[in-house]
Amino acid sequence: MSPMRALTLPESTQAEPRSLIVRRSLLHEETVHRLRDLIVAGDLKAGERVPERVLCERFGVSRTPLREALKVLASEGLIELLPNRGARVAKLTIEDIDEMFPVMAALEALAGELACIRISDEGIAEIRALHYQMALHHTRRELDDYFRLNQKIHEKILEAAGNPTLSNIYRGLSGRIRRARYLANISRARWDKAMAEHEQILDALTRRDGTALAHILRQHLMNKCEALKESITALEAQGN
Repeated sequence: MSPMRALTLPESTQAEPRSLIVRRSLLHEETVHRLRDLIVAGDLKAGERVPERVLCERFGVSRTPLREALKVLASEGLIELLPNRGARVAKLTIEDIDEMFPVMAALEALAGELACIRISDEGIAEIRALHYQMALHHTRRELDDYFRLNQKIHEKILEAAGNPTLSNIYRGLSGRIRRARYLANISRARWDKAMAEHEQILDALTRRDGTALAHILRQHLMNKCEALKESITALEAQGN
């Protein structure tokens, strides 16, 4: 019996170089991240069609990675894919808010309880530093920078919880919640109250009082829920 010859794949079907695969993966992740940020910050408004050609030029990408990013954001509820008609930014309704926020509030409460058990002194110090930076941006009324640090604090508490299952479920909702949080903080009165609630969050975390932190985080999110519903109602009234 003649020895088996090594199979050689045609050039078109051979495995791609690892460096090419990594670059493609990074391009995909960056496109998702940049597109998500445009939606969260309100640069792409709810109900608007996604201008694919303009975004491709802005991001320096082809249609393929952009459309892959749109699919990811559609799975997060930020985008609606329209059959043969592109995509548009999804609208947040009162029903969406009532459905999402109690779930997210429960997840954040659990993250707070676990974080108080597992967080290190260094972890608390890092969150404290982020808090003081955020407070400075609040004083200066710099909403974008405030919101960026606000998100980091919530992510650090989640990270300190040390529960991958919790993290995966949380991140499945985080895109829509980030957008909602941003809108809810537009009111100056709500923004001031949110800052005061973050003072309480830091205090409970520093004392490692899991029960108190869980309660504060749950109430913090539900307060934002009510503020957001008021914002949506006001916007709908203006539209009429």
